[in-house]
Amino acid sequence: MKRVVFVCVENSNRSQMAEAFARMHGAGRVEAYSAGSHPSGKINAKAVRAMEELGYDLSRHHSESLADLAHVDFDVAVTMGCGDACPFIQAEQRQEWSIPDPKDLPAHEFREVRDAIAEKVKGLLASL
Repeated sequence: MKRVVFVCVENSNRSQMAEAFARMHGAGRVEAYSAGSHPSGKINAKAVRAMEELGYDLSRHHSESLADLAHVDFDVAVTMGCGDACPFIQAEQRQEWSIPDPKDLPAHEFREVRDAIAEKVKGLLASL
């Protein structure tokens, strides 16, 4: 089973949704994680609502720090285009996805970012 981590600064929107999509579409094939370099400690309510629309309960997730995953070796580390100087993550492969932070976007634009993340995750899963 491949281990994949999705990283952004706050671990409250993009990386959380990416983890959720990896769990939804890669069940049994990947172990999905997400973390932040400076986690907010909460999941954005807009992200929870956006994922509820697709039948996924993001409210059960927790905003975590990269430090919490320091013991894990990953097959793939994906950074989410946050411009953050991401601390070193042990990973065989790295990808940078230039995805805008949707936290201040209206709902319809937030959904567009959510859907873009879904497509990127599906592409990643297909390549593993």
